[in-house]
Amino acid sequence: MLFTRASEYALLSLIYISQKNVPQDVDTMAFELDISKSFLAKILQTLARDGLLHSYKGAKGGFMLVKEPKDYSVREIINSAEKKDISVFECSGGVCPSHQEKNCSLMPMLVNLQDKIDDFLASITLADIIKNNG
Repeated sequence: MLFTRASEYALLSLIYISQKNVPQDVDTMAFELDISKSFLAKILQTLARDGLLHSYKGAKGGFMLVKEPKDYSVREIINSAEKKDISVFECSGGVCPSHQEKNCSLMPMLVNLQDKIDDFLASITLADIIKNNG
C-alpha cells in the first residue's frame, strides 16, 4: 500500500500543530499548509476521534496535540489517517486473499517484511521528523 495524501497531510498538520501553543483552526492550517479545508478537517477529525488530537469548539477552538511529539509514532499517525493498519501487500498480514497460505512460498518473506516495516515506522517519532527537518 502506498501512503496516501491523508498520511502526508496528517503528518504535516501534526508538525504544524506541535509548533503552536494554542489550538489551531482548520481555516488557518488549510491556508498555511495549502491543503483543501474540507479534506484537512476530515483528517483532523479522524485524528481527534482516534485520540491523537484534542478538538476544541468555539471561537477560539481548534486542534492541539494530546501528547508530546516524542510520544507519537509515525506508525500510529499513518494507521489513524489511513483508517487501517499499514500493509505492504494484501497477504503481508498473514492471510492470503486467495486462501493459498499453505502453498505460498512468498508469504513468510512478506510477513517478515511487514514486521520490519511496522517496527521501523513505530521507531520514528513525530519529534524525530521535526528534529530532522526543522
